[in-house]
Amino acid sequence: MEALQENKVVQFTEGWQQPDNLTSIRNEAKQALNAMDFPTTRVEDWKYTRTARITNKTYTQKEATSDIAPYRIPNLKCHELVFVNGYFDKSASTFLEDDGLSIQGIETLDEASYAEILEDTEENVFSLINKAYSTGGLYIHLAKNKKANYPVHIIHVLTGNGVIANSRHFIEVEEGAELYVVNSYNSNGAIDSFNNNVLEGLIGENASLTIDKLQTEENTVFHISKENFIQDPSSRFLMNTITIGGLLVRNGINILVEGANCYSEINGVYLGREKQDLDNHTFIDHLFEHCTSSETYKGVMDDSSTGVFNGKVVVRQDAQKIEAYQSNGNILLSDKSTVNSKPELEIYADDVRCSHGSTTGQLDEDALFYLRARGINKKSAQKLLVSAFIGEVLDKIKNETTRAHIDTLFLEQFGWEF
Repeated sequence: MEALQENKVVQFTEGWQQPDNLTSIRNEAKQALNAMDFPTTRVEDWKYTRTARITNKTYTQKEATSDIAPYRIPNLKCHELVFVNGYFDKSASTFLEDDGLSIQGIETLDEASYAEILEDTEENVFSLINKAYSTGGLYIHLAKNKKANYPVHIIHVLTGNGVIANSRHFIEVEEGAELYVVNSYNSNGAIDSFNNNVLEGLIGENASLTIDKLQTEENTVFHISKENFIQDPSSRFLMNTITIGGLLVRNGINILVEGANCYSEINGVYLGREKQDLDNHTFIDHLFEHCTSSETYKGVMDDSSTGVFNGKVVVRQDAQKIEAYQSNGNILLSDKSTVNSKPELEIYADDVRCSHGSTTGQLDEDALFYLRARGINKKSAQKLLVSAFIGEVLDKIKNETTRAHIDTLFLEQFGWEF
């Protein structure tokens, strides 16, 4: 008789701790994992993401502390919420006086309401692992018609060998409210460790949510994130993702536009070196009319790095008068670097204005010659052209203090000035 093969996902999570009082949502997630497997490159949606590099290792949950000074944004007066290895560190966190803004543990979120809000979003095996085994998270709630006095900065730090961080956050911005969030991922001496993160949110009618996501982990860290957002009528959502760290990174942004007259914008910069794999997947689903969505992603790949952009926009039959724009551009600085780009439009309405495009190539030789003819050496000329190329996306970051911090990171790590 053939022996039954043990479920790989169950093996992967073996020995991890869960709370004594399991919620129904955690229980459902754990049960679902019993019938799931890890995706391979034979699965279309994971074609360019070699998850075996992550799943063939063993991870432990481990509480720790870390100096967060290097990960603060200089001169940004904000709420600082610190998570080390996926556990909330209250002693390192800072809460400011902010009328209308409530920041609590995610366990305070009403389960029935949460399930109803996200019932039309899809899970994958990693987000279900997060749901079943998350060790901490925030429920951030901004009351109706309030504008937060200060930004919220969620600081994630990963430290130690073979550690997994499962943090899960939910942001609710009520009708007419406005909130700005910085979500940063950092690491300190983390080797063969794994950031497995989920960020979800509901943007109420006429509300506005802006998120700047910064990924600066060491190139010994794996990172998979899933970000789900629901937009109510006339809401605005803007998210900028800056990825310069991580050995294998997969960003998955999903937006469900559940109302008319919404504006959705997602942008990204990904900069690869050495043997980094930087994978960006986006999905915008238009269900109602008179909405606009825009995506601009730009990658610069060097050495033997690989970049991926897979963006999909769906326009449903009743979603007339939609404008949807999608653009992906890439520069290869090395003959060994590669990019896989797949922008997609799936349109069922007949009164829309939609476009998508993708370009991949090397730096313009004529432009390089022009700069070098004016006394600029080759390396400096390359830096100038790369800075101009990704500058279009960096200009989408409207908070001047955050933008200055990102400019400093680029100058320190790449020598690029903006």
